[in-house]
Amino acid sequence: MAHLWYFYKQLHQYAGPALYITLLVMGLMSLLEGFAVLLLIPLISTTGIIDFHIEGSVLSSIVTYLEKIPALLGGLPGILALYLILVFFQQLLSRRIQIHHAALQHGFFQHLRVKTYGALLKANWRFFRTHRNSDLIHILTAETARASAGTHSFLQLLSQFFFTLIQIGIAFWLSPSITVFLILSGAILLLFSRGFLKRSVALGSRNFTLGEEYLAGITDHINGMKDVKSNTLETSRLNWYKKVTNQMRSEQMEYTRLKSTSQMYYKIASSVLTVLLIFIALQLFQAQAAQLLLIIVIFSRLWPRVTSMQGAMEQIAAMLPAFKEVRSLTEKAEAAKEWETEQVPPALIINKEIRIEKVSFSYEGDKKALNEAAASFPVNQMTAVVGKSGAGKSTLIDLLLGLHRPQEGAILIDDKELTNESIPALRETISYVPQDPFLFHGSVKENMQLVRPEATEEDIWEALRFASAADFIANLPQGLDTMLGDRGIRLSGGERQRLVLARAVLRKTPILILDEATSSLDAENEYHIQRALENMRGRMTVIVIAHRLSTIRHADQVIVLEEGRIIQQGGYQKLAHETSGAFHHLLQKQQV
Repeated sequence: MAHLWYFYKQLHQYAGPALYITLLVMGLMSLLEGFAVLLLIPLISTTGIIDFHIEGSVLSSIVTYLEKIPALLGGLPGILALYLILVFFQQLLSRRIQIHHAALQHGFFQHLRVKTYGALLKANWRFFRTHRNSDLIHILTAETARASAGTHSFLQLLSQFFFTLIQIGIAFWLSPSITVFLILSGAILLLFSRGFLKRSVALGSRNFTLGEEYLAGITDHINGMKDVKSNTLETSRLNWYKKVTNQMRSEQMEYTRLKSTSQMYYKIASSVLTVLLIFIALQLFQAQAAQLLLIIVIFSRLWPRVTSMQGAMEQIAAMLPAFKEVRSLTEKAEAAKEWETEQVPPALIINKEIRIEKVSFSYEGDKKALNEAAASFPVNQMTAVVGKSGAGKSTLIDLLLGLHRPQEGAILIDDKELTNESIPALRETISYVPQDPFLFHGSVKENMQLVRPEATEEDIWEALRFASAADFIANLPQGLDTMLGDRGIRLSGGERQRLVLARAVLRKTPILILDEATSSLDAENEYHIQRALENMRGRMTVIVIAHRLSTIRHADQVIVLEEGRIIQQGGYQKLAHETSGAFHHLLQKQQV
């Protein structure tokens, strides 16, 4: 119930007054339909088939007023015309409501997506380290769609509820005793429906789990298709796919069986109740034919709505697990928010250095990835960070980017401590080139303008030349307009790396960080990256995590990490000639 109430609050937050206007129009539609039923009284009276005058009854007083209508409207033609006019306006309202419902549903779908995705974008890096990418994608796509589909069922439920209330009110006015009997019968029916609702919730939860498993699996398979093919895993992967999709099909069929079974029970029950109504009304309540006719007409229109309400409740019950997961993810992401400011601040101006003082950091109780590390990164100089795998190099870079915060010690910018509030401004000063370069499915120009939308083609070519990437881009079939394919598959690894480096240069930030950007390059591409780094000397603050030590010969400073500690720090040549030092041993191993 708490999730349903939260769902309503979210819908209210999105729709505002429009939600209540919709409810008001629903009530008006129900009144029009009720009045259309009452018009049957003067219509039937004109035929003389049934006498609606019953001494001392409410119906008799209603008939007295309604029988004046034929005279006012000119007899039977006037009544029929009024009935058609009411139906016409009711259908106009119905059309408008359907369109408005669709607008609410799709608008709320967008609202959920934007709110959830916005919360994800503002979450800290630790949040993403503890969640599978495929799970996040699944909730952003499939589960938000399921949750928003519940909007239609929710509005449908409200619509049927208004109609039911008004029709019951009219029936109660005509015959309180018969109506009370039917209300009690309906309440018993709804009580038995709880089992169907619980099973719908359970099915919704299983569908969510299967959806997560499905998306995670196919994401891994497609990303690792080269491994799948090279290891002839096609058959095993297809068998897995058949198994999961068969489970999903079974769950969908189970829901269809559940829904059809509940509908069957309700329709049979409505027929039984109609028969009981006629028998009890005539035998116990001594109802007159006129009363009975109108109540049967009302409840023959009412039972399908009650059945529809039950179906809507089952759909909402099946939707609630999806909405619960969307809500849970949004709340977790909001709790992991990096900072409160909504506006991107101007870039920090760094005049002297970035310095770390006795910084320590560990991941979720593991041993320290950094242990009392202290170092300085002077402005407009190139600093290389080297060490064995697992030494703490990437952790150090993550701390400099503000992706993690020191658990001990501090990071200083020109002797001023870096705080959570100043991290956005720091990131505005940094361009980051990862080991695995990110390019999306678009043109060269679109990929470059990702970081600087206002950049001209001249700006782009200048950055490409600076990163030694202009020649191979010029040789592409459409130059800057060439489509690169998914993750830049059209280019070689070295070309992708140089293009991402050019994009970092285009951003025109004073600091450039390269995270093992040359570790998988051949000699030629490594040479081009070295040339690009040479172009940057004295113009930018460059921090390089280096796997190949040959790429950092011209570094102004080298920092050597081992098991989270900085064990050496100094110029390249100086450290290379310290024969007992770790850097000298690393050089010796790479020269063998």
